[in-house]
Amino acid sequence: MSTLPTVLIIGCGSIGERHLRNFQATGRCNVIACDNRPAILAAMAEKHGAATSADWTASLADPAVTAVLIATPATSHVAIATKVLQAGKHCLIEKPLSLSLDGMAELQAAAAASGKVCRVAYVQHSRPEVRAAKAFLDTGTFGPIRAATIISGQNFPTFRPAYREIYYNNHAQGGGAIQDAITHMFNLTEWITGPTASVLCDAGHQVLDGVEVEDTVSVTTRNRNGAILTYTLNQFQAPNEATMQFNCPGGSVKVEFHNTRWGRMALGETEWTWESFPPLGRDGPFTIQANDFLDAMAGKPDLMATLDEGIQAVKFNLACFEAWRSGARVSIGSG
Repeated sequence: MSTLPTVLIIGCGSIGERHLRNFQATGRCNVIACDNRPAILAAMAEKHGAATSADWTASLADPAVTAVLIATPATSHVAIATKVLQAGKHCLIEKPLSLSLDGMAELQAAAAASGKVCRVAYVQHSRPEVRAAKAFLDTGTFGPIRAATIISGQNFPTFRPAYREIYYNNHAQGGGAIQDAITHMFNLTEWITGPTASVLCDAGHQVLDGVEVEDTVSVTTRNRNGAILTYTLNQFQAPNEATMQFNCPGGSVKVEFHNTRWGRMALGETEWTWESFPPLGRDGPFTIQANDFLDAMAGKPDLMATLDEGIQAVKFNLACFEAWRSGARVSIGSG
């Protein structure tokens, strides 16, 4: 009989399958694929040799299940996660945590009472170049971050050819560039700079065929510590690139996702000093994230997005929508 922990994957669409195969890739756990679509379960068993379940509530009663990954539609995350934690299981929730703040108090209470690990799967935390840049900025060598620019984009149809037919085409299901794409950068940047106090946002549908949701976003924020940050993203540009630059009184730090490197330049210098990492591919960060979650389950420190950070990301997304629609600066409360 296996002594490895068992992770139940609820929802085995595209992202759920990615999580499944990357938890398997750790070699540190068993996985059970759970979905209410028989064809999906058959595919998970055939492609990955995974055990399957059609009923997640029944699987929660299985004492062999020690952790649950929730990759269902975003509207169901909070309700399922609350039940998972109440059942005494560790919980990893796909981003965004939710599309509203409904049920958050109950979720937080369940997490606190359970004593179990509860994290949100903002996978960009797993990039080695980001972690290295954050570690340097945390030393304070260049002083506090006072301004930052985050620029990202890709040709979304290249990576998600079925974008017209999936949740992406509907805000109510978590679609659009704000909730599905740039939320990664909002969360990641706040992890490095601290939480946001207020938001200005413009967005629109510019290019992508077959949908009406926004594919282009521009955001300016003021952090609670006074830093001014700008974010831009579009989902139709030719290069798949993302760059973050943090500017401090004593120098600047840059992260280039597409080059898997980070650099620093002290005030007065004219060249970047770079540290590069081997390319991870699309699955690499997910394997790191899976290992981090298993480490957290074992009581080890981790660098994953916390539940509170996931809630803050929901507040950020909601503030962007309000600012976009109103044309006014919107504050994000600290409560």
